[in-house]
Order: sequence, then structure tokens, then C-alpha cells
Amino acid sequence: MGPPTQALPAQKPEASDTAGTRSWRASIGQAGRYLGQSLRLMVGMPDYDAYLSHMERTHPDQAPMSYEAFFQERLEARYGSRTGKCC
Repeated sequence: MGPPTQALPAQKPEASDTAGTRSWRASIGQAGRYLGQSLRLMVGMPDYDAYLSHMERTHPDQAPMSYEAFFQERLEARYGSRTGKCC
């Protein structure tokens, strides 16, 4: 049996540790958002939030479409150009 062990006193985390944890959590959150967006795009579900951000950044003078109009426009863009032929 070895010598008795003593508990080390609790150390206060340094500010950089806390900031590093926040940065790590923000990175995980961003990765989750990218993953969600990728999954929606893979199954053909349009991303209305990305559309709203784009409209606000690049076309502030234009009113964005409603969710219903946006979804309908995306459906027509994806499926509307087909001529009715099977596969």
C-alpha cells in the first residue's frame, strides 16, 4: 500500500479556460447548424432562414416572400420544369 494521498485544493478556472469553453461550444453549435442545413438540402427541404438572411444582406430594398410563397417557389424550381415524362 502506498503513501496516503491528499486532495488537491480546488483551483479557480482561469478566464482563458472559460473563454475557450465558450468558443468550443460555439463551434459545436455552428457545426450543428451546418449539419442541419446540409441534411435539409439533401432531402430537398428549402432553408427559409438562410433565404431571409440573404434577402436582408443583399436585397434590403425588397420585401422577402412569405414562407408559403418561398416554399411554393422552391417546389416549382425543383419540379416545375419537368414535362411530365416518367423518369
